[in-house]
Amino acid sequence: MTGSVRVMAVCTVVVLVLITAYSTVLDAGVGWLWFCWVVLALLSVGTWAVRDRRRG
Repeated sequence: MTGSVRVMAVCTVVVLVLITAYSTVLDAGVGWLWFCWVVLALLSVGTWAVRDRRRG
């Protein structure tokens, strides 16, 4: 795993944990946070896919 892919993966997991904690503590409708996390996860997958395509 290259540096940029590793950073994106770590950021995605950290943000997932933070959003889950925030949602649990406040018990509020934070759908926009989940939407942002999905976008971040898709960017992480895209970073991984581009890296694989360059290597292949």
